[in-house]
Amino acid sequence: MENSEAVPDPGLYGPASVTWQCHGDPMMWIAGVRALYLQALHPRAVRGVMENSDFRTDAWGRLLRTADFVGTLTYGTTEDAERAGARVRAIHRKLSATDPDTGERFPVDDPPLLLWIHCAQIDSFLHVLRRSGIPLTPAQADRYVDENRVNARLVGLDPAAVPADTAQLAAYFETVRPELAAGPDARAVDDFLRGPPVPPILVPGRNLLWGPLAALAYGSLPDWAHQLYGRPAPAPETVTRSLRLTGHALRSIPAGLRWQLPPGHILKAMRRMGPGSRPSPYTLRTSTAILDRPGRARHDNGGDFKTWRSPD
Repeated sequence: MENSEAVPDPGLYGPASVTWQCHGDPMMWIAGVRALYLQALHPRAVRGVMENSDFRTDAWGRLLRTADFVGTLTYGTTEDAERAGARVRAIHRKLSATDPDTGERFPVDDPPLLLWIHCAQIDSFLHVLRRSGIPLTPAQADRYVDENRVNARLVGLDPAAVPADTAQLAAYFETVRPELAAGPDARAVDDFLRGPPVPPILVPGRNLLWGPLAALAYGSLPDWAHQLYGRPAPAPETVTRSLRLTGHALRSIPAGLRWQLPPGHILKAMRRMGPGSRPSPYTLRTSTAILDRPGRARHDNGGDFKTWRSPD
């Protein structure tokens, strides 16, 4: 007799992935701000944002939409994630911008630009999570980078051309660094992140809460990024200590309370997959849960190269 009970859809990653366990961490918000700082250092990439969005007036909205996109890809159903990716690709396909140095028009979905945005984001997520105390082993960090090539596919990249481990990610940054600069657009992003506009009554709260978090995100950038921006940062050991203290404080807030914030991707995923799917950094310490089972988004072709496909 055929079993009529529906099997829950784990989405593109699933609870056995490093990504599923990591992306529920509250330090992802600081990692997202670090990613904005880093992404703004590519003159073409940041020009594409400035010309095609209301960044100066809607930067909060952009940050929230990015968080929603990452949450959908990580914890949504396969259909939800594929639909979100298709929507982003369709939007980017219609957009272009002007090179600030040459005046040349270029498409915003130019693969080198998409690759920069992807790598800056994944590097920031991984860097802040690990530096703030998430217990990722080197093998788990490599797997995180590898898993997120499915993310790259959804925004329009060929996963085979995207870094598949931390060594390849580091090599990519060494290659791209000569193209980076802190021009007027990057400085506009810096100005916004240091003091985003809010109603006068909220200024004290912004200075008390947002200011230190944004400064921590900036401090966590690599030294070469600080040099490009022309602003010093605290000593690395001071930044690491602050990241760990901040991570400890934010993680002390009950996860069930944090996850109540809209749009509630994690709670929806747990209702779909069951309580055993609850994201937790402690799960990362159990090798059989993360390293010994294949992730949802990848399969091996019998060699060292990971091949990628849409989920069945």
